[in-house]
Amino acid sequence: MSKLEINKKLKRESLLESAFSLFTSKGINKTSISDIVQQSGVAKGTFYLYFKDKYDLRNMLIAKKAAQLFRKADDELSQTDINNIFDEVIFIVNSIINQLCDNPSLLSFISKNLSWGIFKTSLIHPTDDDELYFYNIYTRITNRTDVQFKNPEIMLFMITELVSSTCYSAILYSEPVDIEELKPYLFDGVRGIMERHRIES
Repeated sequence: MSKLEINKKLKRESLLESAFSLFTSKGINKTSISDIVQQSGVAKGTFYLYFKDKYDLRNMLIAKKAAQLFRKADDELSQTDINNIFDEVIFIVNSIINQLCDNPSLLSFISKNLSWGIFKTSLIHPTDDDELYFYNIYTRITNRTDVQFKNPEIMLFMITELVSSTCYSAILYSEPVDIEELKPYLFDGVRGIMERHRIES
């Protein structure tokens, strides 16, 4: 990577991290592009080299932050001897939940703004190493030789929606129960979705 490319990447990262700080403290509606560039220390024109507007930045930021959760989960999984795809997915879900428990501001940001379309964009056009981790996990699930799933994209959509919608209240407010009490039910639900999409050999 050339010095110019490194510099461009650093500026993009600075804009993303400044936006995350502002979005989680002020909210996206009260954050202006001027606020973002001022905090990141770049010119306003530089912003438009990377993003169309603050909502485009938000979508890329969600994809990046979500992919970082998957990356850490996948790294942790690689340290285990788990080789069953059902157990792999449960392990990844559990790791992501634990990471969100440790970072409530990230949970709030992602839960309010997450959509499958953002994940799908990451699958089709991963823009950095973090997003490649989500793509790699997806391809590992869909390319297993021992287990095949029909409509894997729908399966992952259902799992994503289930986990994101149920964990928010359980983590932040212990409603209807705290997250540790909820996990067994949640994991049963994830397994059920996977079994429903499993192709019998």
